[in-house]
Parts: sequence; C-alpha cells; structure tokens
Amino acid sequence: MSGITPRERILTALSRKEPDRVPMDIFGFNREVFKIFQQHTGSDNSDEYFQLDFRRLSFKSTVVNLQKYASYHFKPLPPDTMFTEWGTALVPGSLPAFDHHIPPLTGINSLQEIEEYPLPDLEENYRHQHLDKAVLEIKSRRLAVLGEMTQTIFEVAWLIRGLDELLTDFLLNKEYARCLLDRITSLRCFQAERFARAGVDILFVGDDVGMQDRLMMNPETWREWLKPRLARVIENARKVNPRIFVLYHSDGNVNPIISDLIDIGINVLNPVQPECMDPVKLKKQYGTRLAFWGTVGIQTTLPFGTPEEIKKVVKDRVETVGKGGGLVIGPTHVVEPDVPWENLMAFVEAVKQFGRYH
Repeated sequence: MSGITPRERILTALSRKEPDRVPMDIFGFNREVFKIFQQHTGSDNSDEYFQLDFRRLSFKSTVVNLQKYASYHFKPLPPDTMFTEWGTALVPGSLPAFDHHIPPLTGINSLQEIEEYPLPDLEENYRHQHLDKAVLEIKSRRLAVLGEMTQTIFEVAWLIRGLDELLTDFLLNKEYARCLLDRITSLRCFQAERFARAGVDILFVGDDVGMQDRLMMNPETWREWLKPRLARVIENARKVNPRIFVLYHSDGNVNPIISDLIDIGINVLNPVQPECMDPVKLKKQYGTRLAFWGTVGIQTTLPFGTPEEIKKVVKDRVETVGKGGGLVIGPTHVVEPDVPWENLMAFVEAVKQFGRYH
C-alpha cells in the first residue's frame, strides 16, 4: 500500500485491514516522566516528536471560577487544593498516582441536592467553537483526529458522589443515581454529537470499570446503569457520522462486557492490559468485530523487561494481534517513572523494526 497517509494508515488499521505498517501510540506521560521526556528530546510535544498518525482534540477548559465548588466540601482542604471542572477537589500527591480526589456530594440527604449541583458549562460556545477549525488543520496535515471524552459517565459520577456512595445508590437510592447519571449523560451526548459535527475520525470514550481480575461490579449492574447511557452517547455521534470510530477505554479485565460493548457500537478496545486479559485470545474471539489499541504492559513489560524482551513482545503483538490489521500498538497506560528511558526507546524502535506488513 504505497503512498498511504498517516490518517489512512490508522483508519485502515481500525477497519481491521492491513495498512503499510502498524500505527503506534505512546498514550502519554506521568507528569514527572514528561520532564524526563523534555530533557532527553528538547520537545514539549510527544505526539509530534514520535510522529504519531493522529492528534488528540478536546473541549477547551472552563473559564468559570471553580472555587464555587469549595462550599460543597465540609472538611478543611489543603492550600494547594485544585478543583476539577466537575467540582472534585484534587490534592496533589508526590506522584499523580498518589493524587487525592475528594468527592463533593458524599454527605447529601436529598435528591434536590443532586438536581441543583452545578455541572460544567460544556454546551457554551467558547468550550467547543475551536473544534471545526482544529479538525481541518489536523486533517490538512494528513493526520487522523481523535476527540477525547474519557471518564465519560461512571468515573465522573463517582468522583462527584463518591465511589462507595454511588455503588450504594445503585441498590438503595436509585433516584439519586438516576438523576446524576442522566445529567452527566446529557452533557456527554452533546459532546459526542459536537465532536462528530466537527469531523473527528475517532471518538474516545470510556470509564474504568475493570479491576485486575474482574469487573468492579456485577455485569448485570453495569448493564442496568451504564450500558444504556453509553449507548445513547454513541448513538448521538453516529446520528451525525455513522462511520465514526468509537474507541472505548477501561483498565483491567472487562471480558464479561466485551460483547455488550460491541452491541452498542464500540469498534476499538483500549488498553487491553496483557496482565489482565490475553490480547491474542481476544483477537481470535473478537478480531472480526473489534480492533485493539495498546496491548504492551505498563505493569510488567515496559518497567521490568530488558530492551530485548520488549522488542520480542512488540514483535509477538504485531504477528498475532496485528495479523490482518486491527492493531494500534502502544503502552497500556501513561508512562510512569519506573519505565527506563531506554525501554521506551526500545519499544519505539521495535515498532519501526517489526511493524511493517509488507
């Protein structure tokens, strides 16, 4: 396939066909590793430095004074506390993995408090008016465009309500859960439709619902509360562009719901942690309906493998999961400080060395 553009390469792979080579993703850096990246490369843009075949695009940050959420937190907060746009207090830790998130609605006593809780102004024009021009600019460089809206419903909901509280609501306070999830879903439906209207190629959705060896909840609970709402979000994008790729992210083992994800329109699964699910078995089972994005372990291979072991893993992924297309290879999470720089470079070199189909 001579003369293929980067955009054509990644869209061909996601269509489960073979492009000229396997597309690569780096996924991102822990904020401490980003400093190491800058020191080694002199670059501030990893997507550009590694010449990825796509660019990420998101809604602009809110200009609302986020201190309005402070009144929802009853315990004293440290001076360096920040707030997410959803009102969750964020107390920085020594590393991002140790940041402390404090939900604002753990102590509510009425449905009215959820109904009146201020959610972000995502529908305001200044949040998304840049998208159309940005998509055209990225595509003019022959790159694919990925619209980011992960932590789509469940994660945002529990970061507002509290994880224990939300899971309890699923059983005992269903009107609380229904109200909060529906309000969030409505905003996400708008975002999905807006991304599709702007012309993004890939819609990146997802919620972490997997643990190392199982789901965080009974699959039937997921099907009752999260599946129909995620389906609405996807439907809103596909009403505008029936051919848009929908990439779903969840860490951990999500084997019990993969068929459900396919049923509601997911056609790319990320990150496919090999420590939790076998990428080769998933390829054999779902490879005619699903593409895979990730597959190189950030818990084992990248931090603890030798450069030669990493190259062997990459070669194996290309020859198995990448067979016939359907693979964007990359780490299964952001690169953490325990990943030696030479290991990351070994991964990049291996993709170049073994990633060609012809």
